[in-house]
Amino acid sequence: MSRTISTGILLGILILLPFSARSQSIYIGPHLGIQKAQGAQSASYLVGATLRLKLLPFIGAEGDIGYRQEKFGSGAVTVKEWPVTFTGLFYPLSIIYGGIGGGWYNTTFDYSDTYNQAGFTDETTRKFGWHLAAGVELPASPKIKLFGDIRWVFLDYKFKDLPGAVLDGAKASSYSINVGLLLRL
Repeated sequence: MSRTISTGILLGILILLPFSARSQSIYIGPHLGIQKAQGAQSASYLVGATLRLKLLPFIGAEGDIGYRQEKFGSGAVTVKEWPVTFTGLFYPLSIIYGGIGGGWYNTTFDYSDTYNQAGFTDETTRKFGWHLAAGVELPASPKIKLFGDIRWVFLDYKFKDLPGAVLDGAKASSYSINVGLLLRL
């Protein structure tokens, strides 16, 4: 009995292993986007790099690093972020994906000169945040893919209480619309 089970498991591995190896592919490339935090004055641009691994036709993983900045409180503080995120991807169709992930948001709070002179010093912190994503991934050639997605980022920064309540109620959670190019390695 155990020999039959062992043979079945071994046979299953031998059948699925080539399928799994063929399905795995690694892509790397740049991305650009526009984002808007709930409490920011206006939308801003973001830039970064993406590494995407397709494990199976319907499951993938992504690593991402980027840079973006936004102004809050009529220019009282500029928030500069270098997020490093990881995302689990699910492909219900070969070109459509959804994702959930998290990451470390390395953030500098750069206070305006007026507030620096009043004793508020710039600071850099690291905060964990969550995100959701939905997008499309279109093959442009056998080795190139184009992608576009929207991401919702959930962060909870603690802004300093600045005189004049310029940051009263400011929130850092945001959404971004991104496009990118992926090159197969």
